[in-house]
Amino acid sequence: MTIARRKLVYESEVGVYHVVVRCVRRAYLCGADAYSGANYDHRKEWIRSRLAHLSEAFAMDVLTYSVMSNHLHVVLRTRPDVARRWGTEDVARRWLSVYTPKHESDEGVRYEVTEADVAAELEDRLRLNELRRRLGSLSWFMKALNEHISRRANKEDGVKGRFWESRFKCQRLEDEGAILACMCYVDLNPVRARLATSLEGSEFTGAYDRIMARKAAERAKALECAVEDVSPEQLAHAKGELERALEREKFLCPLDEGRHLFAYYGTMDYLRVVDATGRALRSDKPGRIGEDVRPLLESLDLDADEWLETVRKYGKRFGLVAGTVEHLREAARQMGQRWVKGCGCAAAVFRRPPESLPV
Repeated sequence: MTIARRKLVYESEVGVYHVVVRCVRRAYLCGADAYSGANYDHRKEWIRSRLAHLSEAFAMDVLTYSVMSNHLHVVLRTRPDVARRWGTEDVARRWLSVYTPKHESDEGVRYEVTEADVAAELEDRLRLNELRRRLGSLSWFMKALNEHISRRANKEDGVKGRFWESRFKCQRLEDEGAILACMCYVDLNPVRARLATSLEGSEFTGAYDRIMARKAAERAKALECAVEDVSPEQLAHAKGELERALEREKFLCPLDEGRHLFAYYGTMDYLRVVDATGRALRSDKPGRIGEDVRPLLESLDLDADEWLETVRKYGKRFGLVAGTVEHLREAARQMGQRWVKGCGCAAAVFRRPPESLPV
């Protein structure tokens, strides 16, 4: 059902949203296209790098993401409260880092931010207020992502026209249980599509970046402990791997400290849940959640027996909003509707009473 975006996304409030955007005609424009024989896997890194860049400029937390061959999932938390605390110069520089001015001279065309560009933005107070709003806006974040990738891909192909089939689809996540289910669903996209057998093989997902950063840290620590048996070259190589792995993870919202997402979950807890879920979803596994992970699910009052089906069919079980039955009914009331999709499924898996979203 079509609904005005303003009724679903509250730009003045902190909110968590699941965003999906597909390539035009669902073509494999970000992967290996068996029909044409072309391979566009390198564009997945374009998308990941652009997400990382935009997360630094916008008041937006990237919770996780998954870049597939013909579509993209991102789970974002809007932070307009953070944007309101930025100084005017900070707002100007952040905006210019996304939409960098073009300068022409006898030496040619160059894209860079000069002090004159910043000063010009600072002169217009009304525009600065608008830029502050845009930097906290989900729609502007996705516009800056989609438009950049479209232009770059079209330039590479030497064509014009659409790259993404539509604007983007959006779903509001109302509570911790819904956020956890959606993040698992997004991170397990390659596993469910049988493109990978584990999280460690699911490159271009948030879970993969978090896992690689922790593995690199463990390896560097082990080499430092055995420094007498390790050559300086090996140690330097390990440190280089660690720096690259940590750099890949840096743009993701931290789960352990700072901007807490879950009240009782840390990064390792989340990775245990998503890893156990992925293993259970594989066709060669018994399809049960292990006893070691059940307490983590039950701490959020989630039904462990219903959990796997919820993650497996998440895209079909919920529509515009995901959360407890109480949250879905309240969302329907606020949107002026009698109901929203997912109440039956929510009753089965989300047993937690409504609580405020963590900030």
